[in-house]
Amino acid sequence: MKEIHNFTILQRRQLGSQYFALTLQHAGNMQPVLPGQFVEVQVDGVREVMLRRPISIHDADPERGTLTLLVQTVGRGTRRLAELREGDRLNLVYPLGHGFTTDIAPGSRVLMVGGGAGIAPLLMLSKVLKAKGVACTVLLGGRTAELIPVRDEFEPYATVGIATDDGSLGHHGLVTTHPAFAEPYDMIYTCGPTPMMKAVARAAAERGVCCEVSLENMMACGVGACLCCVTDTDQGHRCVCKEGPVFDISTMKKWYQC
Repeated sequence: MKEIHNFTILQRRQLGSQYFALTLQHAGNMQPVLPGQFVEVQVDGVREVMLRRPISIHDADPERGTLTLLVQTVGRGTRRLAELREGDRLNLVYPLGHGFTTDIAPGSRVLMVGGGAGIAPLLMLSKVLKAKGVACTVLLGGRTAELIPVRDEFEPYATVGIATDDGSLGHHGLVTTHPAFAEPYDMIYTCGPTPMMKAVARAAAERGVCCEVSLENMMACGVGACLCCVTDTDQGHRCVCKEGPVFDISTMKKWYQC
């Protein structure tokens, strides 16, 4: 069930020069949230920013009534959000979208591959799967070490691997060339830059491993009304905001084989 609600900023953390995290407090009973879902954030005080901004849910604590958003500062809207401080209010539409599959058998091995802001939804996913007795490996990639925030947050829930283009941290190269990427897995999840996700999807298909991708198409409404986020799948055109953002690659050959 979707809800429009004013959250209060409980904590703000700066994470390097490009990222920051906002932990938001719900005043009442928060709606259940699933890994891979997102919110639409209202940005006030910027005349040029008329539409809400879609942001992945990084973490959630229903008992405390909190949501955490990991945000990369890339434009006017996110720059305005970066100016907010503890005690400020933020209006959200949530929870939106179709999340990752979490019905995984205990003892299974799964791989999560994240790049850039695509790291965000994988933390909550790793928490949920760890609690189910699933062995998780997380590969995080970026151009430089500074562009891989919150890597330490994954360590209680997963084996963490790092890959940087410049070799400043971890494996020197793409996440798909990291030694852990070649290991056997029962399930693969990925979110991040499209070229990275397509490479992961192709590798999963070649191995015959189930794989889900979380697309980052431009979204405006978040509920499938404006049709600006539509993507072409083997089952026809689908709204990423409503029928995604998570898709099984078995329906996405048109996307990752093009």
